[in-house]
Amino acid sequence: MKKRQLGTSDLFISEISLGGMSLSTDKKQAAAIVDMALDAGINYIDTADLYDFGTNEEIIGATLGKRRHDVVLATKVGNRWTEGVDGWHWDASPSYIKDAIHASLKRLGTDYIDVYQLHGGTIEDDWDGIINTFEGLKKDGLIREYGISSIRPNVLQRFLPASSAKSVMMQYSALDRRPEEWFEFIANEGASVVTRGTVAKGLLTKNWQQRLQHVNGFNTYTAQDLTTTLTNLAFQYDDLHALAIAFNLKEPTIASTVIGTSSQQQLAQTLAAYEKIDSITDFNIVNKLTKNEQYQEHR
Repeated sequence: MKKRQLGTSDLFISEISLGGMSLSTDKKQAAAIVDMALDAGINYIDTADLYDFGTNEEIIGATLGKRRHDVVLATKVGNRWTEGVDGWHWDASPSYIKDAIHASLKRLGTDYIDVYQLHGGTIEDDWDGIINTFEGLKKDGLIREYGISSIRPNVLQRFLPASSAKSVMMQYSALDRRPEEWFEFIANEGASVVTRGTVAKGLLTKNWQQRLQHVNGFNTYTAQDLTTTLTNLAFQYDDLHALAIAFNLKEPTIASTVIGTSSQQQLAQTLAAYEKIDSITDFNIVNKLTKNEQYQEHR
């Protein structure tokens, strides 16, 4: 498994990352997936305090155990919930971030987090307070680096130049190319992109035909658009799963593709697809067959 530098940091993360959100709450099943990922050379695990309301962090922390220091561990903050109350609300206040990190550290069973990410954000947030808080956590040794999970250009333009953030998590795939406009800006600010949604809800896998039967479009693609596009892509490329990973990793700004999995079988399929990406070198066809759109909101 190859590794890439996360922005200008000292962290080098695997090109394929394990996303925690899809992990089972069954501890034994989740542990088997995590162990399989680590054995395959994956060293970046992404979770969030919101996933299963903290349970995901607890399971990952318990599973890592003594292997914690072999992993670049990332989690997120900003979506606040109250025990016994349905739903959650946005809270990016410095006081909450300072409280939330200690809760995450306890659940993860560690004394530091490698990459602490703001789990969203709006232009109206107190960015000076947020940045100062992250810098303080870094100075105190509670985090090594920090970043943000956001697809809002105006938020990124406010956050990155004013901070030392090293990571931007964004939805990006051959079926959602909107972030491309911002890759150069992000790289110039010393950060890398870590992608989510790489396989576009399974549409960019070998099971694309089955997935098509359960969706009524994707982003601005209508159902007919999807059928035509995926059929043409499958005709031109042997393995859509491998294409999805290769398409993302062709971008030097992207450090890793976070791919969620709920079973060892799914992880095995991802690892098999990753082994094929070096054979895919011509992206002219996929660029022509897919939409190259830009974000219309939050600019």
